[in-house]
Amino acid sequence: MSTKTLITGATSGIGIHTAVKLAEAGHDVTGLVRDIDKGRKLQKEGELPEGMDFIECDLADLKSVRKCADQVREKFDQIDVLINNAGGVFTKQDETADGLEMTFAVNHLGHFALTLSIMDKLVAGGARIINVSSEAHKSGKLDFEQLAKPEKYGSWKAYGDGKLCNIYFTKELVRRYGEKGMTSYSLHPGVVRTNFFNPFKGVLGFLIKMFGFLMISPASGAQTSVYLATEEGLEGHSGGYFKKSKPARTSKVAQDREAAEKLWDYSEEILQEKGYKTGI
Repeated sequence: MSTKTLITGATSGIGIHTAVKLAEAGHDVTGLVRDIDKGRKLQKEGELPEGMDFIECDLADLKSVRKCADQVREKFDQIDVLINNAGGVFTKQDETADGLEMTFAVNHLGHFALTLSIMDKLVAGGARIINVSSEAHKSGKLDFEQLAKPEKYGSWKAYGDGKLCNIYFTKELVRRYGEKGMTSYSLHPGVVRTNFFNPFKGVLGFLIKMFGFLMISPASGAQTSVYLATEEGLEGHSGGYFKKSKPARTSKVAQDREAAEKLWDYSEEILQEKGYKTGI
């Protein structure tokens, strides 16, 4: 029986290459994507596997996330791998359809809601949950008074906080569900040459373009995600952070268990306030 794998953000950047490599490894890959038409187009152009399926999922819209989760639960008896790959940086402050800060919602809360909403299928598969974080987490430190609706916005601050959330979420998943046979890992994909940096203008944008040759390809950026989805014997590293397919150190802040627990409770409270039910 083929490995049932879900991946968010499968129609751009490292998501495309992750989906391709996993399909080549025999995984039955389903992309959870904002634009299914784009996914089909990439298939026709040979960029994505022919047999890959898609389910619509806009992580910035909790109604879309809930609908996606319902479709996943209807389609699958179990899920073996979930890769929370999608993410983004937003140079200007923006709000989601639910009135939440966009960076926080796309990089963390949407994935949090999705994962919890299909948890029974993940547990049934003894799944690996892989959260694509970043070395940018080292600039993060959560202010729970400002996280979902900041009074003052900085794009890099918001992004660093979002990537820190990915690490906290990974650790808490293991603490709360590890005994049920599920494992979870976070990772830094590398500084990848994708459209991710397009929003940056001015001096930073100029520097990014100037030193773009130092960035790695999207295919290289996908390697650690693929490794974590396929390598045997990683259970002892569950909850860990990886870089270049090897365990790596996080910031000291990322090791704060109290903050990780608080983020989980905070995220659940937001979902409750928005009328989002993670249960079946």
